[in-house]
Amino acid sequence: MSLDLKGRTVLVTGASSGIGAACAEVFADAGCRLVLAARRLDRLEVMAQRLRREHDSEVLVGTLDVRDRLAVDAWVEGLDPAWSDIDVLVNNAGLARGLSTIHEGDINDWEEMIDTNVKGLLWVTRAVLRGMVARGSGHVVNIGSIAGHETYPGGNVYCASKHAVTAIGRALNIDVLGTGVRVSSVDPGLVKTEFSEVRFHGDRRRADAVYYGLEPLSGRDVADAVFFCATRPPHANVREMILMPSAQAAAVHLHRKS
Repeated sequence: MSLDLKGRTVLVTGASSGIGAACAEVFADAGCRLVLAARRLDRLEVMAQRLRREHDSEVLVGTLDVRDRLAVDAWVEGLDPAWSDIDVLVNNAGLARGLSTIHEGDINDWEEMIDTNVKGLLWVTRAVLRGMVARGSGHVVNIGSIAGHETYPGGNVYCASKHAVTAIGRALNIDVLGTGVRVSSVDPGLVKTEFSEVRFHGDRRRADAVYYGLEPLSGRDVADAVFFCATRPPHANVREMILMPSAQAAAVHLHRKS
C-alpha cells in the first residue's frame, strides 16, 4: 500500500523550473504542503500562486542559493515552526557547465558544479536531516543522473559531481540506518529541461541538438519517479532508480530517428 502524503511538508530545492517545478506540481496534487526554494524568487511566486489556485495548496517560497552554507543554515533554522518539520526533502538543485576536456575546461564552471551539485546538496541535507533524525521519520530524495553511474567524453567534472551524489546517497543510507529516515536517488538520463541550455551558457541551438531525433524524458517523468519513491510503505525503500528514455541505453548510446 502506498504511503499517503496528504498534509505532509515537502521541501524542493531548485524548484523554479524543470524537474523541481514538476515535483512541486506532483506533490501539490497529492495534497502536500510545499516549501519551494530557488534563486529565482519571481518564478517561485508565480508558481505558488498557481498551485494555491489550482490545488488549494499551502505553499511557502524562499530565495536560496544552496552553495552558501551559512545562508542554507540560516534559512532552514529560520523557517516558521509551522513549516520547519520537513517530511520529504527533494535535493533537486544542480547543473552542468561546459563539455570540455580537463586541460581545456573552465575552472569557474568546475567550481559552480562542485559547489552546487555536491556541497550544496550536503549543506541542505545536513540542515534538514538533523530534524528528521530527531523526529524518527523523513525521506531524502536526491536527483542524481546516469552520469553518476557512467562517464562520457567532456563530462569529466559533471560526472564526478554526480558520482559524488551517488556515493553520498549510499553512505547516507548507512548513516541513517535504524533512525526511521529513508534515502533514495532518482538518476535520469536525458531530460528536456533548461539543463542543456544552462550547460552551454544559453546557446539554444546547441542545447536543442542534444534532444534532436529522439523523445527525452520530461520533468514530469522524473517527478513521478520521485513521488513513487516517497510513497513506498515505511518498510520499503527505493535506494536508487535509474530512469532512461526508451531511446537511450547508456549515457552516450542513443537511437535518433533520421
